[in-house]
Amino acid sequence: MKLDELAALYRQMLLIRRAEERLQKLFADGLVPGFLHLSIGQEAVPVGVSHALTDRDTVSSNHRGHGHTLAKGVDLNGFFAEILGKATGLCKGRGGSMHVADLSKGMLGANGIVGAGLPITTGSALAHKIQGQGHIAVVYFGDGALAEGVLHECLNMAALWDLPILFVCENNGWSEFSPTDRQLATSLDKLAKAFGITYRAVDGNVVADVVAESGRLVKAMRKSPAPAILECHTTRVRGHFEGDRQDYRDSGEIAGLSERDPLRLCAETMARAGGTPELLAEIAGSVEAEIKAATQAALEAPLPRSEDILADVYTRAEV
Repeated sequence: MKLDELAALYRQMLLIRRAEERLQKLFADGLVPGFLHLSIGQEAVPVGVSHALTDRDTVSSNHRGHGHTLAKGVDLNGFFAEILGKATGLCKGRGGSMHVADLSKGMLGANGIVGAGLPITTGSALAHKIQGQGHIAVVYFGDGALAEGVLHECLNMAALWDLPILFVCENNGWSEFSPTDRQLATSLDKLAKAFGITYRAVDGNVVADVVAESGRLVKAMRKSPAPAILECHTTRVRGHFEGDRQDYRDSGEIAGLSERDPLRLCAETMARAGGTPELLAEIAGSVEAEIKAATQAALEAPLPRSEDILADVYTRAEV
């Protein structure tokens, strides 16, 4: 992979990282309503997958969905305003952290219910197949969703109907507060085999590997509609939610997470390709300026009006 492409991927990952770090501080200051689930350490997955997607391709996310949302190309100002509950947000401040959506970018939304994005994306994939324009649907879910019945139902339907859907499992080894092996009696590759679905596994912290594998799967899917599963082994740096002390994790595991940092790994690859510290500094400065401007715009934006509370909920009946 050429340096300019690596630099673009690095910038996108850094933008997600810095955006979540800024949200972390805003949350600590009491400016973010509701819960906050951060994807720090998992940035390479959505950035790598989104490399193969267009605005017409659709994506459904989960509670840890900031990275998926930003990687799909939504407006950063609207993103920050939404999470701060402001009227200028992508969903007019009504969705918040776990329900950010932007249909103009094919972002069908995040979801606070474990596995709830799966049936939404399956329906979207069916629509894509009927329309026959070569678009695909992607759903992100964690290993904690593997024991959910809806996953098995969606795998079954996708296989039966040859739907163009890419199931992306971000396997960070944790189902909320419990190791995954205490939640699931099988494995995703065995499930894929049972349903006759193409399965690939990749190091989810190496963005170039995610780009390559997801690119191959998406290319084949556009040519001949059929489901595929991409399992990305990655790392969850923060707790299940902000405020989670992670007492259930071994201190040695947490201490070693920096060695698997996707930003660090990408920067090392860039250096081997001729990247310089000056290039990294330039990217960092550009990202910081963008985050600062989006944060300020969100802080200054108005709150939704109370009289609009029922807007977009009910449709006025025509008499």
